[in-house]
Formats: sequence, C-alpha cells, structure tokens
Amino acid sequence: MDNGVQEGSVRLGEDAEAVLAGAVSTKRDHRQVLSSLLSGALAGALAKTAVAPLDRTKIIFQEVLTPCLPQEAFRLLYFTYLNEGFLSLWRGNSATMVRVIPYAAIQFSAHEEYKRILGHYYGFRGEALPPWPRLLAGALAGTTAASLTYPLDLVRARMAVTPKEMYSNIFHVFIRISREEGLKTLYFGFTPTVLGVIPYAGLSFFTYESLKSLHREYSGRPQPYPFERMVFGACAGLIGQSASYPLDVVRRRMQTAGVTGHQHGSILSTLRSIVREEGAVRGLYKGLSMNWLKGPIAVGISFTTFDLMQILLRQLQS
Repeated sequence: MDNGVQEGSVRLGEDAEAVLAGAVSTKRDHRQVLSSLLSGALAGALAKTAVAPLDRTKIIFQEVLTPCLPQEAFRLLYFTYLNEGFLSLWRGNSATMVRVIPYAAIQFSAHEEYKRILGHYYGFRGEALPPWPRLLAGALAGTTAASLTYPLDLVRARMAVTPKEMYSNIFHVFIRISREEGLKTLYFGFTPTVLGVIPYAGLSFFTYESLKSLHREYSGRPQPYPFERMVFGACAGLIGQSASYPLDVVRRRMQTAGVTGHQHGSILSTLRSIVREEGAVRGLYKGLSMNWLKGPIAVGISFTTFDLMQILLRQLQS
C-alpha cells in the first residue's frame, strides 16, 4: 500500500511539474510575441518616418505621366516645401503611421512565429532554417500583415496624392470613400498588393536572414554590428522592392483611381492601361529609382531597429 501511495505521489509530482513547465513555456511564448509586436511597431514607425518625404514623392510620380528622374523628384520636394511648408513633406504620414505600426508589428511578430513553426516542422531553429522555409516564412508574414491592414494602406495613398482641402483627416477619408464610392473601394488593389507582398516580404526576410547566417559562419561572431545589420537590411530592401515593383505601381493606380480620373478596373485592365499610356518599362518601373534610394534606407532601419530592440528586451527580461 505504501508503494502505491508513493507511486501515486510521484505521478502527481510529475504531473504538477509538467503543468508548471507548460505554464512557464506559455508565459515565455506570450512575452516573445509581445516583444516582437513592440519591436516591430517601433521599427516600422522609425523607418517610414525617415523616408516619408521620398515615399510621398514616389506615390505622386506613380500617378502622373512625368518620368521620375532624380532631379525631378528633388524639384518636386523643393517646390512642395516652398508652397506648402516643411511639414507638408510629411503629409499623410499620420495615416502612414496608423497603417505601418500595426503592419510592421504584425509582420515581424508573424515572421518570428512562422520561423518557429517551420523550424519545429523541419527540425531546425528559426534562424537556421534552410532556404525554402526561410523564404516561405517571410512571404507568409507579409501576406498576414497586408491582409489585416490593407484599408489603412489605401487611405494613406489617397491622402498622399490629394490636396489637403479634400481630406481633413484619416476618418474623413473613410467617410467620403464609404459614402461616395462604396465600402468595397477600401479593398480595391488588394489582389496586386498580396501578389506583390509575397515576393517582396519573402525575398526581404530571406536575404536579411541569409546574410546574417553567412556573417555568423565567416566572421565567427554570433551577432553583427549595427552598421552591418543596416547594410544587410539595405540589400534585402533593394532586392525585395525591385522584384515586386510593377505590382506596386498597379496597386497605387487602383487605390487612387477614384481621385485621379482613372477608372476602377481589374489588375489586367489597369496593367494594360499603364502600358498603353506610358509604355512597359517607363510605366511599370516609374519611380523605381526613388525606391532604390528610400527602400534600402527604410528596410535597413527597420530590420536593424527590430533586432536591436529584441536584444534589449531580452536583456531587460533576464
């Protein structure tokens, strides 16, 4: 009888330890998710604020027939500053923040979770995933974030290409679109967005993670220096945005059709319209030179900020 009691006590103790271990693991997982959300939100906000004037210039050039040459872009920035003031260069940035903060938070947090899930499936740690799952984790993270925050992206595009008298604030954009064009307008351009996000996010995260992995292998240091992270992020942004840029042009045209005189249409009709009016290369890659300037800066800041925040939060928790 004593043996039975002892065995029961042992089993009870083991069960209690398992429950406690599970609770600790769940708490740790929740902390990791919150840490990723916070780090991603800050990373997105800093990156987009840094390049907001260039981003607005790119969107404007995507909507007009004028070629987006560097001198034309800087001339537009200068005349905008003279006519509307310095802060007008960040017009629409409040809408950008409303979109970017949740988008970046969801994207980075989802990427960490997808890395963990795929790593568990393939038997690897997240940072040591083989190439194909590494690419898949980035694509899934971008798709998840874009699906949840798309209407905010459309609102940001509308505010960037319209005079400030047309829309007074973010809520005014939602109200006018709903009343004048219908709620379905809030998702015009969603399909090219997702089609563009898959190569963009997939290649960006894949390139950045691959460069960090190569750095560990050849430098012997577990972590790169901040400026090395910036360079890795810049390379990731350059590759990702170049691959997905034509779909970005189509997306912007569809998002702003209601206020720029273009007709709402499908992806193919919008694509044909751009090619017919402006030519394949000039139309679909208009503003790419501006993206090559702002994209690497933004992505470099974003990835670097996220990694450094993650390191800082881990140190604070420990």
